[in-house]
Amino acid sequence: MSREDVLEVVKRHLVDTIEELEGVEIDPAKSMKDLGANSLDIVEVVSCSMRELKVKVPRAELNKLENINQLVELLHKTVQEKAAAG
Repeated sequence: MSREDVLEVVKRHLVDTIEELEGVEIDPAKSMKDLGANSLDIVEVVSCSMRELKVKVPRAELNKLENINQLVELLHKTVQEKAAAG
């Protein structure tokens, strides 16, 4: 799975969670808060993305993230590690 695939998963869950983003170009350099997400929205997007990708990321790692790109990097790295281990 490529980094682009992971980005698409995250974007899809963002749009599903925050209706105002429907049809809007999502800038991965921005944080979810910049895009209008509240803390519950962020938890929802991250949880759904991890569920779809079948990975788990420690909360401590997630708390360090500042934007969507960093989330995508972390999820992509985790997916790659799981694939290599599996």
